[in-house]
Amino acid sequence: MHTPNTSFNHVNYLWNEEKAAQLEGNEVDLFLYRSNLLGADLRITNYGGGNTSCKTKELDPLTKTWVEVMWIKGSGGDIGTMTRSGLAGLYVDKLNALKGIYRGLEHEDEMVGLFGHCLYDLASKAPSIDTPLHGFLPFKHIDHLHPDAAIAIAAAKDGEEITKTLWKGAIAWVPWQRPGFDLGLKLRAALDKNPGIRGIMLGGHGLFTWGDTSYDCYINSLEVIETASAYLAENFGKKRPVFGGQKINSLDPDQRKSQAAKLAPLLRGLASSESRMVGTFTDKEVVLEFSNSQDLDRLAPMGTSCPDHFLRTKISPLVLDLPAATDLSDLSGLRPQLEAAFRSYRERYAAYYEKHKHANSPAMRDPNPVIILWPGVGMFSFAKDKQTSRVAAEFYINAIQVMRGAEAVSSYVSLPLQEAFDIEYWLLEEAKLQRMPKEKPLSRKIALITGSAGGIGKGIAEKFLQEGACIVLSDINQERLDQALATFEKKYGKDNVFGLQLDVTDSDSIAKAIQAIALQFGGIDIVVNNAGISISKSFEDHSDQDWDKLNDLLVMGQFRISKLGVALMKQQALGGDIVNIVSKNALVAGPKNVAYGTAKAAQLHMSRLMAAELAEDKIRVNVVNPDAVIENSNIWEGGWAENRAKAYGIEVADLPQYYANRTLLKESVKVSDIADAAFAFVGGLLNKSTGNMLNVDGGLAAAFPR
Repeated sequence: MHTPNTSFNHVNYLWNEEKAAQLEGNEVDLFLYRSNLLGADLRITNYGGGNTSCKTKELDPLTKTWVEVMWIKGSGGDIGTMTRSGLAGLYVDKLNALKGIYRGLEHEDEMVGLFGHCLYDLASKAPSIDTPLHGFLPFKHIDHLHPDAAIAIAAAKDGEEITKTLWKGAIAWVPWQRPGFDLGLKLRAALDKNPGIRGIMLGGHGLFTWGDTSYDCYINSLEVIETASAYLAENFGKKRPVFGGQKINSLDPDQRKSQAAKLAPLLRGLASSESRMVGTFTDKEVVLEFSNSQDLDRLAPMGTSCPDHFLRTKISPLVLDLPAATDLSDLSGLRPQLEAAFRSYRERYAAYYEKHKHANSPAMRDPNPVIILWPGVGMFSFAKDKQTSRVAAEFYINAIQVMRGAEAVSSYVSLPLQEAFDIEYWLLEEAKLQRMPKEKPLSRKIALITGSAGGIGKGIAEKFLQEGACIVLSDINQERLDQALATFEKKYGKDNVFGLQLDVTDSDSIAKAIQAIALQFGGIDIVVNNAGISISKSFEDHSDQDWDKLNDLLVMGQFRISKLGVALMKQQALGGDIVNIVSKNALVAGPKNVAYGTAKAAQLHMSRLMAAELAEDKIRVNVVNPDAVIENSNIWEGGWAENRAKAYGIEVADLPQYYANRTLLKESVKVSDIADAAFAFVGGLLNKSTGNMLNVDGGLAAAFPR
């Protein structure tokens, strides 16, 4: 192979010689290294998109002879994060032997079931539909990628001609065909017809490149993508303005975020008419360039071309016919207009399904839009969880880039709707969906927990994360918040947890937090009011400042947070839950806590009043009353522990046992006990419960409700 170029303008050269040298001699590890590098650049391929492979010689455990084995990304994997456990390992000779029993295009799907008979590695992931595309090509290392620049050419009306001219015959062209066994045969036929080529362009789909080593393959892929990218860059705006030029102006960034945050909960509610969805908002420049353009009305309905794109975004977006600067102070007047727009979209999707379905097609899926464009403001995406909605947004940005490039050098051509339907409702795709694990009780839910960087709040946050929720960690202490956020991101992933510094005594802080949550997730489903402090003094020693401080944080904090949280819940019209972490002190008169106990009693009764009023909107309000939760709790700082010990005539070190001994169960109450109680109210088993309280105190007869 020629001396490689390592200087690129449109892709990132990430190969590290020192790192690669450590992997030398292990082809599979080098292949994984290459794959991860390629997947790290969204211009090369998006999350879950594309596939990579390598072929090695392995000792057959039965015959004790050396055989050729192909290692390839398993079904549903992601090359950017792939590890060895995500691979499928297959005998190449057995895979090639399948050619002898292939019965033609009408019997494509039955071949996938036969891939399992070709497995060398019994710990393999399910082989993907791309397996024969890699297996029938003779090269040791192969990349199948979905670069925006390459797909732009592949989706251009003159794509084949451009491919021939741009690479001087070194890249062959194979017209659009759904991935499968037959496409694998066609790739091999293209290679046999064009010996010596360095890759193949798949019409409307993507790119195949290869090499003798992982490094050669990596460089070949980068060079081909760089050539395509440079060609497009030279032509942007040359033939005509990009996307026909600008039709409207964007709002300034702060206005865009403000407008998006106000509208997001309403959009989320409408997009959740069948199943609750989680949102993502972006106002990236490329999104605004497209949504504000003259060509938006022509290109948006055409739909995407690459299968990986429309499987995650649906064929086309919903474009809002709404001026960017619309006054959103009262959304009630706007709701009928948006309801009509969603209804029209669902009807069009249902018509698309009815027109193109087959006798054995799966039932129609959720007809709501995944992508929503608001010209002048940005783009919303809604899906079953945060990762899926984020990835859908990324894929639609890829689709925009594809349309942008294709229009610059030719004209954009989308897939015929029947082809698109056959991909979207492919029985193999349906089987993959049916194999997905059962959703957890809090999947699709968004929960704000105040004071959640430690103690009870952190425990509730972790419990909710374990049960599938998206969590908003919030705390006034930035250092504690950063530590908790880092811990949770490492355990549960960055998509599922969002951190906000929040002062529940500051209305501006709360308003900014609510806006950030709407932008991050699209709305809110659960509010847990947990933030608090304690002051333990005799009645005479309490000051006005003590009283005001406790009342402002505990009572007014609960009121302020709940009020704005309820506003979002009502806009969504999906119901919701408020769980207030109060205390047994709301029920029991103990020594030296008159201000704290009074504030807790106010929290408890406010919860009852909220439950009575909010029930008509299906918003449940319930209370958990902890007692003596010492584990990791801030409440014991600032002299509270010393004062409680003094009040009971014991040493501070004896407090945990003292509290346990005074309970009926003789048990210490843990953070996890309070977290379980909070989950009990929101996890689905108590959906008919509101205005209730649950004491988690080990059993204190004085706190029995009566």
